[in-house]
Amino acid sequence: MLLVKLWVEYTAVALDRLFTYACFDETACRGKRAEIVFNGKKSLGFIEEVEQTELNLQQASEQLGYSLGVIERVLDQEPLINEELFAMAEWLSKETISSRISCFQAMLPAKLKPSGKDHRIKMEQWVRPAACKGKLTAKQEAAWNALKQTGSLPLSQWRKMAGSVGKTLEEKGWIERFEKEARSSEIESSEAEEILPLTPLQQQAKEAIEASKKTVVLLHGVTGSGKTEVYLQMAQEVVNKKKQVLILVPEISLTPQMVQRVKRRFPRAVAIYHSGLNNQQKYEQFKRVQNGEVAIVVGTRSAVFMPFQSLGLIIMDEEHDSSYKQDNPPQYHCRDAALWRAQRHHCKLLLGSATPSLDSYARALKGVYDLVTMPERINATLPKVVAVNMRQALRQNESYILSDLLKQKITERLKKQEQVMLLLNRRGYSPTVRCTRCLSSLQCPHCDVTLSWHRAEKVLKCHSCGYTQPMVQECPNCHGNSFKMLGIGTQRLAEEVLHCFPDARIDRMDADTTQRKGAHEAILQRLENHETDILIGTQIIAKGMDYPDVTLVGIINGDAGLNRPDYRSVETTFQLIVQAAGRSGRAEKSGEVVIQAFDPDHYAIRYGVKQDYTGFFVREMNYRRLSGNPPYSYLISVVFSGEQIDRTHREIHHFAAFLREHCNERILGPAELFRLQDRYRFRLILKGKNRETMMKCVREAMRFAQQEKMRSRIRVDTSPMMLE
Repeated sequence: MLLVKLWVEYTAVALDRLFTYACFDETACRGKRAEIVFNGKKSLGFIEEVEQTELNLQQASEQLGYSLGVIERVLDQEPLINEELFAMAEWLSKETISSRISCFQAMLPAKLKPSGKDHRIKMEQWVRPAACKGKLTAKQEAAWNALKQTGSLPLSQWRKMAGSVGKTLEEKGWIERFEKEARSSEIESSEAEEILPLTPLQQQAKEAIEASKKTVVLLHGVTGSGKTEVYLQMAQEVVNKKKQVLILVPEISLTPQMVQRVKRRFPRAVAIYHSGLNNQQKYEQFKRVQNGEVAIVVGTRSAVFMPFQSLGLIIMDEEHDSSYKQDNPPQYHCRDAALWRAQRHHCKLLLGSATPSLDSYARALKGVYDLVTMPERINATLPKVVAVNMRQALRQNESYILSDLLKQKITERLKKQEQVMLLLNRRGYSPTVRCTRCLSSLQCPHCDVTLSWHRAEKVLKCHSCGYTQPMVQECPNCHGNSFKMLGIGTQRLAEEVLHCFPDARIDRMDADTTQRKGAHEAILQRLENHETDILIGTQIIAKGMDYPDVTLVGIINGDAGLNRPDYRSVETTFQLIVQAAGRSGRAEKSGEVVIQAFDPDHYAIRYGVKQDYTGFFVREMNYRRLSGNPPYSYLISVVFSGEQIDRTHREIHHFAAFLREHCNERILGPAELFRLQDRYRFRLILKGKNRETMMKCVREAMRFAQQEKMRSRIRVDTSPMMLE
């Protein structure tokens, strides 16, 4: 008999420990999943330790002092998690103060997660020759020999090849069926991409990266400077050494050109891993990497957990992007996980961006990372950027949506048959619907946020929880029946653009138009084929797009992000402006950018106009230093949420009192956050210089909360990117 210690699938803090079960299946081993009964319910567990014992079930139960449960079955033929990923799960659990099982769940594709949900692996029927006696006709013998030479074939392919002869051979016992995990056919690029000669600046950057003795190198290259070609040529050299490469991107569907270039450069050697794949496809890509079938993985943040055998290089493109931060437990940052793996494999981590995060750039200037710069575009020309003061424009009776200057620039581009991108980082038609009688706004019944009007779908939507409802006929507050739409979203912008340019072919790219599978690709394909004259979108159009005929970018409400009550709001606003501006004039044709802002004198806008990253960095870091915000301090966010406001409020104050008694660092709050999905929320912030001390105090406070049997849901973020 075996004694097996495993992690059960429940992520509750109280259950974050190993549970012991008896097992009579000798195949049970570390890294496999097991089906168990836990608390009277059928559950799954992840095996951590296995110990052989001479005791029987009753004797083992008596020795342990409780009745041992018995593992019903071991689910896997091979371990799913190798020793490296076991060590990584332990590190991730400590780093994010989260349960071990939640870390395993974050690391595995859905079909393999330790979860009670029924995610069966798709199987398909195969055939192979069987040993049999008897005579065969000439046709039967030819078909049988063909299969014998191949070894095995999918049943569908065998039936297609052999027809009725194959069916007869099956009936006679000359052919036997067996099951095999289904695999989607890998689509290979028919067009191979030649290796482009590097410019002197690219060659200099590549050599500097390779010569670096540090694990992390920050590549600060302006938009259009050719960072991707540097990535690809470095990846080729690593692959030639029989090692693997991980290329991380913020969103696969938003960087199709990067993916296509990698697939063309490395046919048959690339796995793609991202949220757009279904569960079966994710599982198949995971297995391809585990079996050593691919040399390069291109993926979003979860790809950092793929079961690599021998990593030689990790590339993190657009390293500043907030998509690299996981919002749900474990709330890890992909950059930290990538660094952990780079250190484990003794390989380089290359961070690339035109607008690096202030944290990364500060580390590079301090010498923690090495810094390599590419300050010029391939075409040696940055777009011309101008800011429009919308306060003055309104005083001159111009449209509050499209200024006269932007209309003029669009007209010029349409006459030249060039393309335009318009960025407005708010979807829907109007973000606020207000009663003209009592001046109250229509609110989501589940969240303390206003409902946005989506005219195309004729519904009101909550952008926090996804709730939708038809437009109301009367105000729920005063029963008035007159409403005013305030603000603009991408739907309203598209309507205005169509009114001003009725002959233009207009497309829209936001979360509403890209819900269906393949929608991203279809929109971008129309842009590439020049079937679109004006593309309107949210921030997703500012990422990774390289279209030679896009020569004008208009940024609507460019300073709207500055209104967020978050210490990173200025940084993210500047990054969005520079990244969006970088889509214009990337080829031979010169580009222009028009930024519409109500506060064009704000330094985020002014440095964005000049595309002066270093100037912005110095200015913003002065404010960070004065306010003591990161990277001059560390922050840890603790959020309590519950369905009863009084209990949640009481418990977080109890939690805060414990922290103040045991922690010398600053503790801010509790502060009440807006209600989300019918849950009341309160937040504490720990702010200080000693991260290890802060982490230790939070762990002790979590144990205290467990002892006090606090019923609120507690979510800890040890490196918050945004504070709402």
